[in-house]
Amino acid sequence: MGEDFLLIILTFDATIRVSVPLILAALAGLIVERSGVIDIGLEGKMLASAFAAAATAYTTNSAWLGLGAGVVASVLLALLHGFACITHRGNQIVSGVAINILVSGLTVLLGVSWFSLGGQTPPLTGDARFNSLTFPGAEAVRDVPVLGPIYSELLSGHNILVYLAFLTVPMVWWLIYRTRFGLRLRATGENPAAVDTAGISVIRMRYLALILCGILCGIAGSYFSTGHGAGFLREMTAGKGFIALAAMIFGKWRPVPVLFACLLFGFLDAIAIRLQGVEIPIIGEMPVQFIQALPYILTVVLLAGFIGRAIAPKASGIPYVKEH
Repeated sequence: MGEDFLLIILTFDATIRVSVPLILAALAGLIVERSGVIDIGLEGKMLASAFAAAATAYTTNSAWLGLGAGVVASVLLALLHGFACITHRGNQIVSGVAINILVSGLTVLLGVSWFSLGGQTPPLTGDARFNSLTFPGAEAVRDVPVLGPIYSELLSGHNILVYLAFLTVPMVWWLIYRTRFGLRLRATGENPAAVDTAGISVIRMRYLALILCGILCGIAGSYFSTGHGAGFLREMTAGKGFIALAAMIFGKWRPVPVLFACLLFGFLDAIAIRLQGVEIPIIGEMPVQFIQALPYILTVVLLAGFIGRAIAPKASGIPYVKEH
């Protein structure tokens, strides 16, 4: 019973770690889509911020400066997306896909040029990474049945970006549902003409939403390379931006359901990791490729069969043209 319980705790612990970038990116997508802008470029922004954070952290030996660089890189891409699809009323899907393609090649090119390591950065050590935080008394209660492993393993031992990600959920909920900005943001995504009539700039609201999206994606990407990992690897986001979009739709553009959707997808990923090399009765040892694809397959299955009807903001994806 003790070993089984510890295995469950370790699986939940892995779920939390894997879910962090999904939570941040899904909330980023939620904010920007609430304003009426579709952002397929979450993946690209996370990948760019992961590279910028790792490169800066390695150069300065400071994870915090790396985080700042990651956020700046992500916000700049968000503003580029805004310039294309808000200012010039371009196709929002095409703009997001273009950002993903641009970043995918540019990070490898810069990585090879700057570090000559095949597109990755040198390993990060010491202060160049966000190290784990240990709660008071965590080591002392580790051997206490049930509560000990929960406190010392599940709650304690994560880096500060993990706790920040979970704190972001109530903050985004409060921002959207309890502030004047949130009311205007939701109205912009539903009826931008009415917002404009009330004297509120639709363009300004959408740019502000994109900046918030860039900040959250910047933190998510920085977590990949300076928190969860120890440096930048080629394509290290591995489609997590698209899973975050799926979680956002699965949670129907509401912060708390989005959190649970991200935890569900994170749990599937954690289970897939645990199944590698495990003999399953009748089936035998499952191929590594299938295990790696399992979270993505289950994501599609869940979205196709269990989501029900998800209604996006009415003005989502539609450029706003001011009437004269």
